[in-house]
Amino acid sequence: MADKELNLVDHLDELRKRLIITVGAFLVFFVVGFIYVKDIYQWFVRDLDVKLIVLGPSDIVWVYFMIASVIAIAGTIPILALQIWLFVKPALKPIERKISLSYVPALFILFIIGLCFGYFVIFPTVLGFLVELGGQMLETNFTADKYFRFIMHMTIPFGILFELPVVIMFLTSLGVINPYALQKIRKYAYFILIVISIVISPPDFMSDVLVAIPLLFLYEISINLSKIVYKRKLKKEKEWEENNEFEILDEN
Repeated sequence: MADKELNLVDHLDELRKRLIITVGAFLVFFVVGFIYVKDIYQWFVRDLDVKLIVLGPSDIVWVYFMIASVIAIAGTIPILALQIWLFVKPALKPIERKISLSYVPALFILFIIGLCFGYFVIFPTVLGFLVELGGQMLETNFTADKYFRFIMHMTIPFGILFELPVVIMFLTSLGVINPYALQKIRKYAYFILIVISIVISPPDFMSDVLVAIPLLFLYEISINLSKIVYKRKLKKEKEWEENNEFEILDEN
């Protein structure tokens, strides 16, 4: 009983260490983002025909915090993934350690690709639709707060969703899921992804389709990648078991 309690304390200490490192990395990237927030702001509003307005001094601070937070989240993702890997590393086999470590940089890359897809494809489409909806009836003015909130809603979800293939591959390498289970729940996954696409897109059919197709495509990619990882995992585990058997026979 005492050994179990000691083991639990060690795990909690290790978890606390990983959390402190992750939070520290987030704060560092947040400060960096805050330092360069004016340059980032100018880049985001470079193509706007109107000048953004604020309704109060606090809005300016809130915009700064939003921009710096996005930079901090993007920079912290690989650090967080590495800390998770280091935390579960003792429980992994040597083969699983090597395979799962390769997913850490992929998480960051796919998050950035998702942000770019949301910003360069979805955001202008949705913004154009909403502006045209008002037509000549309304004069269009954007507050800085609402404009950057809108950008975050159109980009952050895609940054997270685009990491689905890597997450699926990682869980497959750990033996938590397999491609055959993913195939069985395909129709439920499709339903959830379509609901997500409807929620984050404007209320018209074309926008829903434009958002839904990439998400469904990502799920199919995830299944195929899971198959590859699953087959490699089985093959390497078989080789590892055979090598261990030979070593035992040699010792005898």
